[in-house]
Parts: sequence; structure tokens; C-alpha cells
Amino acid sequence: MSADINRTNKVGGVVSLITLALCILIFAFRLGGHPEIERFLGILFLLTGVPFLYLLFLARTHQRPTIFYIQVSAILLFILIELFLDYAFKIDFRNVLWLTILYVIFFFAGTGGLIGIASLAGKRWGTVAIVLFLIMTFLAFWQRAKIGM
Repeated sequence: MSADINRTNKVGGVVSLITLALCILIFAFRLGGHPEIERFLGILFLLTGVPFLYLLFLARTHQRPTIFYIQVSAILLFILIELFLDYAFKIDFRNVLWLTILYVIFFFAGTGGLIGIASLAGKRWGTVAIVLFLIMTFLAFWQRAKIGM
């Protein structure tokens, strides 16, 4: 494996783990009743779209398989959905069941794909991504049950 693709894999691993960690922190601060910190972390989450665009840009150069394009596109699509619903238009959609279901589908498709992206950096990266994904999933459902968001 060339040094260039190895470096790109590490970028993907780091950004994936940071993104999952940000989701965990967002849910934790939402549960703790700290909307100002949650909003700041949400902005950081949105900014992770930049390195994911970089990974998508390099995908063809590194001859990535189709699944990689799907994984990166899924998280980018969720980031766009989040940007428009929660930040640009501030739509209160979480009380509309069908919108919430679509939102959750895109959320888990995007964050689940991070496991595959992180795994390209190595087995340990993938393992850490799985653990973070499971913690994030628990917190996502717990905060939904506790505060309905």
C-alpha cells in the first residue's frame, strides 16, 4: 500500500472517530440540558463534512470500491440534512413521526458507514469505530426516550 493511500486511510479513520465522538458528546450534552454546548458541538459535526468531501475527491485516485462512495456520500447527505433542518431553516421536525423516521434512517446510514471508512485505516480503527457507534446508538435511543429529541 502506498504512503499516499495509507495517509488518506488514516485521515478517514481520524475523521470517522472524531465524528462518532462528536455525536456521543452531542447526545450527552443534550441529556445534560446544555443546549449551547450541544449547538457548538453540532457546528463542529457539520464541519466534518469538509474532510469527508476531501476523501470523496480522492476516492477515484485511490480506486475505491463502490461501497466507499456510498459510505462517504451517506454521511455527507446526513450532514446536509442536519445543516438544513436544524441550522439553516430550524425546522421542528422531531415531533412528526415520518420525518423523524427518515432522519433516523439517514443518521444511522451515515454514522454506520463511518465504521467502514475507519476500518480502512486498520483493524483497531474499525474496532474503536464499532465501540463508539454502539455507545452513540445507546445514547441516541436513551436521549430520545428521556427527552423526546
